[in-house]
Amino acid sequence: MKEWWQWSPVQGSDRLGFAIIGVGRFGIAVCRELLQNGADVLALDRSERAVDELRQVEPSVEARVVDCTDEEALREAGVLEMGTVVVAISEPIEASITATLIAKDSEGSRVRQVIARATSDLHEKMLKRVGADRVIFPSRMQGERLGLELVRPNLMERLALDEQHCIEEIKVPEPFVGRSLRDLNLRKNFRVNVLAAGPQSSLMVNPPASHVLEEGHLLVVMGLVDDLQRLPKN
Repeated sequence: MKEWWQWSPVQGSDRLGFAIIGVGRFGIAVCRELLQNGADVLALDRSERAVDELRQVEPSVEARVVDCTDEEALREAGVLEMGTVVVAISEPIEASITATLIAKDSEGSRVRQVIARATSDLHEKMLKRVGADRVIFPSRMQGERLGLELVRPNLMERLALDEQHCIEEIKVPEPFVGRSLRDLNLRKNFRVNVLAAGPQSSLMVNPPASHVLEEGHLLVVMGLVDDLQRLPKN
């Protein structure tokens, strides 16, 4: 029988979630963005104080106090059942390298990608050698950006107009490929306005309703943040 603190993904679900190892300022920023977009998030840190601070900011988050360099502790917490692991530990360097190696190489791991935080060029090289799929040099804003990228992989750029409205540049979502703007009627169905569309090198501003969206092309849309998040994410 599993202990109460052990993480258990929803039975029968093919949707693997996100594990955030290290919940300092960067880790919290990633967690918040993921949670706001409805993602399944498991947050871990060896510091009880850090976990408590995260729970104060996000009371609903699944957060655990775990030694992130202990393979069995990470396994029991459910990290190896997550699709993506973000190693947000800044120091000690050895801890981030060990956590990355565990997530990538442990027997039975279901982790598909590991994104790790680096503090120097040498740290980056070491993380890549132990299997990190992506290495970043973050700030708090990058933490928010990373969280958004993880839940919306087709998002290219975002310009906030105010707290509620944004302009976004996205790759044409798969369900939109081969369909015209008239057929999609994004203003009616999603309450967003199309500003431009076409290949990255020659976007057409204010495209006609007859414009057909193609795979690999871009779409620039404007609207409420909540409405933009309803657009297909791939």
